[in-house]
Amino acid sequence: MFKEQQLQIFLDQLASKASTPGGGSAAAVMGAMGAALISMVANLTAGKKKYEHVEAEMQGFLEQSETMRAELTGMIQADVEVFDKVMAAYGMARETEAEKAQRSQAIQAALKEATDVPLACARLCADVIELCRPLAEKGNINVISDAGVAVLAAHAALRSAALNVYINIGGIRDEEFVDDRRQQLEAILSGAGAATEEVYELVKSKL
Repeated sequence: MFKEQQLQIFLDQLASKASTPGGGSAAAVMGAMGAALISMVANLTAGKKKYEHVEAEMQGFLEQSETMRAELTGMIQADVEVFDKVMAAYGMARETEAEKAQRSQAIQAALKEATDVPLACARLCADVIELCRPLAEKGNINVISDAGVAVLAAHAALRSAALNVYINIGGIRDEEFVDDRRQQLEAILSGAGAATEEVYELVKSKL
């Protein structure tokens, strides 16, 4: 499992000639890092006398961020698996008309799966961005910069996941599916850039 590998091994694989892991897995890693940094800020705020008035909130934020981190970490492997399905479908025999039809059907099904994984990743990354705001507002001032890094990582992850959605829907012939997933993605992306910038400027104002 990729999530159990050492960082250097993962980066070496990312840099290799192998098609997986790729950008989709990298997006999940970035999103997970954003969630982890939220957890860090929450952990270093909770239990501090100066911040006891937000203790309960921080515990709640921590539960949310850890759930997001686990889900995003799982998507590192999920992205590899769906991309491998796409490649396997493209590698199917196509000598006869029956084989060509079967291959085409398999490709379309695999591309749909390969669209939905980064779409789910994008949705989670947008949630991470939103969770950064209260941490930037109420978190321990000594680690407030980490809330800024968290939102930037989450935004980079969101836009990276979006690219993986776009490239996969480009090969899908089911127009209803394509329109639906594009609309979902654009709704997720809407306002994310502005929200990220607001959190970034809020953090910077406290430094």
